[in-house]
Amino acid sequence: MKISLHEVEHVAMLARLELTAQETEEYTEQLNSILEYAAILDKLDTSEVLPTAHAVPLNNVMRDDIVKPSMAVAKVLANAPDAENNFFSVPKIV
Repeated sequence: MKISLHEVEHVAMLARLELTAQETEEYTEQLNSILEYAAILDKLDTSEVLPTAHAVPLNNVMRDDIVKPSMAVAKVLANAPDAENNFFSVPKIV
């Protein structure tokens, strides 16, 4: 499959990119070389390869939840630029 100049221009328009004629030609060549490489990979026999979500086994490292006393409010708010009613005070963002 090859990508045409028209298709690159169309995608650039959809992405609201202003490409020069030279950039359009360069991207067309680059995308076509990527597709040629993908076509080579597509020829590989993967019939005996099991589908996987990860290339290596994934193990979650979990720890037990241990209840600990919290820090004192005064210590938590000690370096806060502004605090109000034992909470961090931040500017309102609308």
